[in-house]
Amino acid sequence: MPDWLWVSLAIVLIIEGAGPLLMPNRWQRYLTQLAQTNPNQIRRIGGALVITGLICLYFTAM
Repeated sequence: MPDWLWVSLAIVLIIEGAGPLLMPNRWQRYLTQLAQTNPNQIRRIGGALVITGLICLYFTAM
């Protein structure tokens, strides 16, 4: 794998781990609320995030 992919993965892990590390109680409430959300709404949010990420990747890789 290219070095930039490892760097990107490391940054994602750092950002994703910061929430539970710094605010575990708030993170737990967030996950409880997320578990009660309609799966179709979660799917739409996930799709929007993927599309946004792909667009950002496209423009930064040009």
